[in-house]
Amino acid sequence: MESKLKYSIGEVAKIFNVNISLIRYWENKFEIIKPIRNKKGNRTFTKNDIKNFRLIYFLVKEKGMTLKGANKKIKENKDENFKIFEIIEKLQKIKKKLLEIKKEI
Repeated sequence: MESKLKYSIGEVAKIFNVNISLIRYWENKFEIIKPIRNKKGNRTFTKNDIKNFRLIYFLVKEKGMTLKGANKKIKENKDENFKIFEIIEKLQKIKKKLLEIKKEI
């Protein structure tokens, strides 16, 4: 993912390979998603919103939690959840790299 300051709803949907409607839905269900809206009502998401979407995506899509369960987990200890998520993300990258190395052998 390229490093930008602001992302459109379409860009966010593309990052997570989901429909724009899901981004809108999660925005309504999770308080941690707070896009900036222009005069036309178009949403602009920040890097922090992307980070929050990553956590939501992980909890809901990868861990299989309900929206209610994910919301509760985020509210209980957001910082700890981010640390766990970041560790898992790093381990997945290491696994991918190791599998690439294994193919070369």
